[in-house]
Parts: sequence; structure tokens; C-alpha cells
Amino acid sequence: MENADIEDAWARAPGEAARWLHELDPDHCYSGFEPPRGPDSVWLLHAMYAWEEGLVTTTHDDVHQSVAAAGLTEPADPAGEFPGDVGDLLEGAIVTGTELGRSGDPGAGWRRLRWEELARGFGEPVVPEGEMPGNRCLRQGHPAGSWSAAIQPPAEGCLDRESWHRLIGVLLRHSPTGVDTRCLAYYCPLVTADWDNETVLAGRLGDAARLYDHPEMVSCPSDLWAADRSWVVYCDWDLWGTKVVGPTSLIEAVLDDPQLEGLRLPWTR
Repeated sequence: MENADIEDAWARAPGEAARWLHELDPDHCYSGFEPPRGPDSVWLLHAMYAWEEGLVTTTHDDVHQSVAAAGLTEPADPAGEFPGDVGDLLEGAIVTGTELGRSGDPGAGWRRLRWEELARGFGEPVVPEGEMPGNRCLRQGHPAGSWSAAIQPPAEGCLDRESWHRLIGVLLRHSPTGVDTRCLAYYCPLVTADWDNETVLAGRLGDAARLYDHPEMVSCPSDLWAADRSWVVYCDWDLWGTKVVGPTSLIEAVLDDPQLEGLRLPWTR
């Protein structure tokens, strides 16, 4: 019933509704459209968590290899879903621990680990100058590709559930019509696997929190924006950060929210 309610609240809209974003960022339609940072913007860093009892040197890949060696999982068949050279590549791939798509608080025994806390411990910037929030950040936390098994690293391609709900709350407070603010949501082909049609949904900001769990999607929207284009939320399928563009009052509110971790990246577009 809940899934049906989400689908009822968010109806399909013409793909043309996303054309203005395509014109702003014509090269990135497959992973989401990045809007320019004006008038102001902030990048929300996808949440990560650490095991409360402390870090370990064992990595997610070590755990995967141990479980596979013990015969507790069925090895993937490279000739099946991924034939040829691609299958051979995946067979030897490192399990990084990074999820793709939706994520959230793992529950008891885990605590929120801020990017800033980890970066400070390593003596490195949270996001290196010239980079986007992604796998080139916090490199000392995953020097060989795989994170410590005691860390749940940031998910790729989707803001975490708790931050999404918190962000929607901030947007509600900074939208004149509140819950009735008309919004549109675009899902890129890497999320929908539909390479022929633009997937755009239309609904109310008051129903945007539930949009996170849309039954036909594996992620939050690639782009969510107010119909009057006063703000845009952009979540690239390849990144560990979500960009919010809008008036400075909104951006300052996002930066000031204690449950969100955000920063301005002036070198991004």
C-alpha cells in the first residue's frame, strides 16, 4: 500500500521537462545533470559509519575473500551474466565496501563518522582541490581500494536515507508554498536502465521524502527541482556527494544543519 501511495503521489511527466537541465549540462545526462553553482551551492557528503569498538586492518575485500574461500558463497560465473573479458575483470575485482544506490544508518554498534573527522586524522583535505566528492577522496582510508571492514564508506550515486529526509525538511522550510511546492524528479538511465526515454516524475515537495523509496528505482532522483527552478538537488550516479543549488539563505541553512555534512567546492561548475 505504501509503495502504491508513492507511485500515486509521483506521476510520470513528459521527458521534455528535463530539457532545461540537459541544456545546462549536455555531457552528463547518463549519470545526472549538474546545474551551475549560481546563485550559491553546497555539496552534501554521503554519510559513512564506523564500528564503535574501533577500526580493524581487515578490509571488506579480506572478508569477501575469506567467505568465498570457506565456500559460504557461490562464486560468480564470469561466463554467465558478464561474459568474456568483462567477466574475467570482475572475477578479480576488489570489493571496496562502497554501496551503489540507497544506504542508511546500519544500526546498533555503529556511529556516524564525519568526513571531516577522518580527513583531519589523516592530515588531508576533506575533498582535494579540483576534485569532486568521490573515490579520489580520503585515499588513506582505502589506499588499496578496499575500506576497513569496520567502516561503512559513503554510498555512491545516492544520498543516504537520513540525509535525504533531513534535506527535504530544509527545502520545505525554504520553499514559500511548503509541502505544496510543485517539484519534478529526473532519474538518469544508469538508474532506470531506460536509454530511450527520459524518466521524469512530478509531485509535491511534501511527498519528496517518500520518493527515496520509490519501488521502481534503486536510488534517490538524479535531479530534484522546484517547478519554479528556485533550487535544484543533483546526485550523480558516480559520486559520493549530492549538490544543492539555490539562494544563499537555503545553502546556509543546509550548511548549518547539524545532521548534514556539507561544504562549498568553489572549483566545481
